[in-house]
Amino acid sequence: MSYVGRTVEEERRMLEAIGVDRFEDLLAAIPREVLLEQPPPIEGPLSEIEIRRRFGRLARSNDADHSVSFLGGGVYDHYIPAAVNALAMRSEFATAYTPYQAEVAQGTLTAIFEFQSMVAELTGMEVANASLYDGATAAVEAALLSRAHTGRRRVVVAGAFHPHTIEVLRTYLDPGDLTVVADRGGQCAPEDLKPALGPEVACVLYQHPNFFGLIETPHAMHTLAHEAGALAVACCDPIALALLEPPGTSGADIVVGEGQSLGNPPSFGGPMLGFFACRQALVRRMPGRLAAQTVDRQGRRGFVLTLQTREQHIRREKATSNICTNQGLIALRATIYLALMGREGLREVAALCVRKSHHAAERAAALAGYRLVHGGPFFREFVLECPVDAARVCGQGRRDGVLPGVDLGRFRPEWRRWLLVAVTEQRSVEEIDAWLRVLERAGEGVR
Repeated sequence: MSYVGRTVEEERRMLEAIGVDRFEDLLAAIPREVLLEQPPPIEGPLSEIEIRRRFGRLARSNDADHSVSFLGGGVYDHYIPAAVNALAMRSEFATAYTPYQAEVAQGTLTAIFEFQSMVAELTGMEVANASLYDGATAAVEAALLSRAHTGRRRVVVAGAFHPHTIEVLRTYLDPGDLTVVADRGGQCAPEDLKPALGPEVACVLYQHPNFFGLIETPHAMHTLAHEAGALAVACCDPIALALLEPPGTSGADIVVGEGQSLGNPPSFGGPMLGFFACRQALVRRMPGRLAAQTVDRQGRRGFVLTLQTREQHIRREKATSNICTNQGLIALRATIYLALMGREGLREVAALCVRKSHHAAERAAALAGYRLVHGGPFFREFVLECPVDAARVCGQGRRDGVLPGVDLGRFRPEWRRWLLVAVTEQRSVEEIDAWLRVLERAGEGVR
């Protein structure tokens, strides 16, 4: 395929074959008032040097390009080893398509199988799929699987769940089929969850750590869900699972989450990576693809796609989902990252996040006018109440080259003074000190 464009002579021959004199004749059916009289004012053509300079200038206009990031809320600035890019951007991976032909796609299938194995081990579950679009759609797929498996309709969301994920659930479910149990002091209280359960509940979804970074009580929620005959669905952070007990070992039926933090940059919000793991008994209702190990005629190990329960492969009424594309390249990056870090490396990253975030929280709480909103244990991020609107703190931070956190007033007006702060293993003592100076400047003159 040529990307050079058509010559005048080539255009003339094409128009002649079509049977018109001018290109504009092909637009005759379009009302004249919506047609441009002349081409749009687009500069060019530009040389490669000029294009690179222009796009570099546009990229630098993003504050994240030159600022220290304390942003969190689902997308995190973790360190990415150089080997991740070196391997994942090889042409055989970067330009690969769906591995339908196993005989020519063993490399891709092997990587998917390794990804599934690692996710299953992290979550404590028996089986994991090849990945989904992102953590939010993975949560939706878990809810839909639960409804299909139990024959019930209502979905209960317990505690401080990411508002964006709740909105995606609202998009898929009827209003009467979604119940949100509010948090108490930042966490889900089992005594608040129990009255929301009943014979019509298909599943209980909870986030662990939750939207505020706080640690929930998974065992209590698993028990309450199962007593009501519902499935227990945990939405987890994969880095945190290096330290926390895997939900599968304490009774979760499905574990989903956002895998961006595993070797993938924030990239202005995408692309993301959803992971999905469940018990073996639910595997035939699991959405997406599953790569499995087999042997060929000579008994040699190989990998194939199996259980592709989507509309284009099986009868529509038997399909589990119409969202089933795995994020192959992003999942590969996560696989390489996990392989490089290993069990101890991932645990060290998680431990550094805990120590640095608690250090930052203690220092911030000592500043005049600032306090921690919640008192429970947290992982990597926390909510800080500011003496001024959080939007003002964020504005001061951008001027000082620091992204101080997420303004929670974007989600609820009563949270307008709450700042959600994430501190990853990348943040140094000097960067935390710079962040503290931003807080001090933003709060100056406020009693």
